[in-house]
Amino acid sequence: MTRAATAATTAVREMRDFLFAYGDDYDTATAGFAWPQLDSFNFALEWFDVVAGEQPDRPAVQIVSSDLSMRSWTYGDLAARSDQVACWLRDLGIHRGDHLIVMLNNTIELWEIMLAITKLGAVAIPTSTLLSASDLAYRIAHGRARAVVALGSLAERVADATREADTALLRIAVGEAPDGWHDFAASTGAAQAFEPEGPTPASDTALLYFTSGTTSRPKLVQHTHVSYPVGHLSTMWWLGVRPDDVHLNISSPGWAKHAWSSFYSPFLAEATVFVYNYERFDANTLMQVMDTHRVSTFCAPPTVWRMLIQAELDRLTHPPRELVGAGEPLNPEVIARVRDAWGSTIRDGFGQTEMTACIGNSPGQVVKDGSMGRPLPGYPVVLLDPVTGAPADREGEIALDLSQQPLGLMAGYYEDPEKTAESRAGGYHHTGDIAVRDDDGYLTYIGRADDVFKASDYKISPFELESVLLEHDLVIEAAVVPSPDETRLAVPKAYVCLRADAGSGAEAERDAAAQIFAFARERLSSHLWVRIIEFVPELPKTISGKIRRVELRAREAERVASGDAAGQQFDRDHRR
Repeated sequence: MTRAATAATTAVREMRDFLFAYGDDYDTATAGFAWPQLDSFNFALEWFDVVAGEQPDRPAVQIVSSDLSMRSWTYGDLAARSDQVACWLRDLGIHRGDHLIVMLNNTIELWEIMLAITKLGAVAIPTSTLLSASDLAYRIAHGRARAVVALGSLAERVADATREADTALLRIAVGEAPDGWHDFAASTGAAQAFEPEGPTPASDTALLYFTSGTTSRPKLVQHTHVSYPVGHLSTMWWLGVRPDDVHLNISSPGWAKHAWSSFYSPFLAEATVFVYNYERFDANTLMQVMDTHRVSTFCAPPTVWRMLIQAELDRLTHPPRELVGAGEPLNPEVIARVRDAWGSTIRDGFGQTEMTACIGNSPGQVVKDGSMGRPLPGYPVVLLDPVTGAPADREGEIALDLSQQPLGLMAGYYEDPEKTAESRAGGYHHTGDIAVRDDDGYLTYIGRADDVFKASDYKISPFELESVLLEHDLVIEAAVVPSPDETRLAVPKAYVCLRADAGSGAEAERDAAAQIFAFARERLSSHLWVRIIEFVPELPKTISGKIRRVELRAREAERVASGDAAGQQFDRDHRR
């Protein structure tokens, strides 16, 4: 169904086009940008469908399978199909305000479902397919889910989760549908013309996202029909994605970064979402796919960038125009290697599940290696003293001034007024992340407030030490935590994953430790020297891939308290 632009569509488009016009003019973009003031808005109906009506043949989603075959769907295809899915869901009894767990992979059904849920005014709870039954049960219960849309192959896990959560769900299967499940394929027989129940209030809940849980139990973040759908104008500008771009974001559904970069930002730009569904990651094949399909903007987490620099970067003959890193800060070594090979600089940025991109190295600006950039349009970023909460000049907790109403910020933590109030103490949104600001206003990430520690009365940023360790050829991953010490309070200890070809056995590990200690001493001030290295096969991570330093800290504290010695641990004299 063709839909006409509304006043809300026009307001969003005016600000979108303003950002396009000043894509490489930081000062003008940040000074002149203002969030659209919207009483009602429905991204699927008043944005996506309007674009589809104007340019129905514009590619919206392209998916390359592991066999390198590609399928493409236009804006017109997805507008019509999501109308039909919305009609089908309504026939099943799903209405405005109902909560649906969405547990799918990067297949076209994901985009059909997400657009359809938005059209209905229902609430999506995107969820990783990797979750255990217990983790899923926690999300079902805390998200007050009424229905689940999941892969048919996950039916047993869903059943276990619903039993643990002691609730019954309307169950919809993508793929083979088990007994008691509705087959998503049946939606192709539904009515094709969808009519909404009425305008969608801007303040209504559209999304519930669980945080990755790096330091505690995942929190449930509540986003409205404008906070993410319109708030991602800042992310779009940071990514540098424009109409006709082919945008590849390496991210799994179920996490906020997928919504950032595989849904809202490219669709706001009227660009193409590109997906490569590999069975096993191979850097050379990824670059072949990027070349074949002319990927023009590329966003990837640090893990992927570190794998790419171990491959032949020159295999990519048509590098993307814009390169972005996300998830955790990138160390300068990776940025330099990619710049030398592709001629473009990976631009870092900062945001949270609780908000859209609020800090970033924007296109066309000077990029200072190690810095995540400056505040993005629409975001009143301040630094606060972590102890007193007062504004800080040089170093402090990253916060948002709530008096300036940043639209891309969450409505709050769902049904948790205490945690919401805590996050907004003093009239600021508190991120829990520490940064330092230079004379030009560039912010450099120090670390989570929970991760920064003191050794001999010196403040230690794990990220600073990890960045140096990752520059060593033998090191694949590293995480630095405090090791309790009677004299110094704590000393920096590094958990290190070595390259597969680094060798094995006590002598090989001793030699690797000696090399890494020497390498780090040459590049760090003496008060920052890593004092202990423990080699591990892998680091504990959240399902979304973020390192759980909190787990490593607890492990080390328990080891020291019990007097146990780690079998693969070396001190700076290279002794076990």
